[in-house]
Amino acid sequence: MSSLGAGIGTRLEAVAASFVKEHRLPGAAVGVVHGDTLVWEAGLGYADVESRRAPDATTLYRIASITKTFTGTAVMRLRDEGKLRLDDPVGRHIPELADLEDVTIRRLLSHESGLQSEPPDTDWRKVRYQASVADNLARAAEIRAAIPPNSQQKYSNLGFQLLGEIVARASGVPYTDYIRANILDPLGLVSTAFEPLPAGLQSRRATGYGGRFTSDELEVSSTPPSIGAEGGLWSCVQDLARWLSYQFRDDDTLREMHRPRYLADDTWTEAFGIAWYAVRRGDVTWVQHSGALHGFRSNVCFEPRHSVGAVVLLNGLADASLLSMELAEIAREAAAALPPSIEAPPTTPPAFRPLLGVYFDAELGLTRRVEWRDGKLTIVDPEVAAWRPTLAPTQDPDVFVIERGVRESGEHATFRRLPDGRVASIFIAAGTWIRMEPVEQTARTEAGQT
Repeated sequence: MSSLGAGIGTRLEAVAASFVKEHRLPGAAVGVVHGDTLVWEAGLGYADVESRRAPDATTLYRIASITKTFTGTAVMRLRDEGKLRLDDPVGRHIPELADLEDVTIRRLLSHESGLQSEPPDTDWRKVRYQASVADNLARAAEIRAAIPPNSQQKYSNLGFQLLGEIVARASGVPYTDYIRANILDPLGLVSTAFEPLPAGLQSRRATGYGGRFTSDELEVSSTPPSIGAEGGLWSCVQDLARWLSYQFRDDDTLREMHRPRYLADDTWTEAFGIAWYAVRRGDVTWVQHSGALHGFRSNVCFEPRHSVGAVVLLNGLADASLLSMELAEIAREAAAALPPSIEAPPTTPPAFRPLLGVYFDAELGLTRRVEWRDGKLTIVDPEVAAWRPTLAPTQDPDVFVIERGVRESGEHATFRRLPDGRVASIFIAAGTWIRMEPVEQTARTEAGQT
């Protein structure tokens, strides 16, 4: 256990055990992540009541709709490879659905397409669900947009089933094979799998139970159909901790997925991103996804700023997100109290040195600084701390692209020089700022010219 986990372990276990007790659950497997480390984990109660088998970080649970975050990641990778566009109508990749012109990949990923929630004839209470994409597409005439797109959040399992089919058709390999080869194996998620589970994983499964209502007796829950892209994965605390650590990487596509696209409620407490959603709890926003499927409830949540998150896997009925956010909040408080690491800053590249300095706008009477900060060429506005664009170099040593995160993202920052090579100004997106050269440097330059 890391120093973070060691300091809060007793508190975390007390919170988790109280939750299991209060909700009359058979058991739970839980964990807390900080950065790239599973800093704390615990198994409570039973993974299987009859055998009295206890759960641990390697016990497998159905994670149900958390699978959607893997499906969404696959779609985004294919987007980055140029094999699809997010604003493609679904019919461009699945011709059987060519009539659904307003149902786009982007809208499916964020549950804003208006597509019907489930495949035809679904009845989850009777365990009736058509998991075969081919069989559902044979009934394409019955697949429809139930409401106009972008009019409200409308969660759709069918939508993610179709996204899985788009992954297969755009990549040229079956959906489950793509997920294994491009996501699970590279990240070392060796205990995460679709059914049929390999023999080595079968014995590690938890047993799913229904709720306790009129008696303390537990009944084994019904077995759901083997489904795929919309919710078919089994996984464990150990693997899902790695999945959360992956979310903390400095990656533009991951940030795009986590970023809220629209508010899902009038109280501004929930918003949907791409295959993820976010919940505001107090003054903290938790990016997360839950899962619910016959006898199992699950949640993973994380807060990118402090690189903390939690995994909660239940083999009974309770709101896993409540426990997940409570555990993660304890870890976040501890992480925020840790002393910052101090490292030697990277050396300024020689080509960037002439660009550094103070730049002035005479009309506005404002200054900005170009600095080498935290390994990036950065523009600093002393008046607006939140506006701090970073510049990515291009093949032209005086032209940079403004990176993501500000209004000017994707536009150019161009340095302009005097005939003697000195930097005279910077043009930022739509305005020129004049470089203020230090008096000593100006005097030396003039002396050299006389």
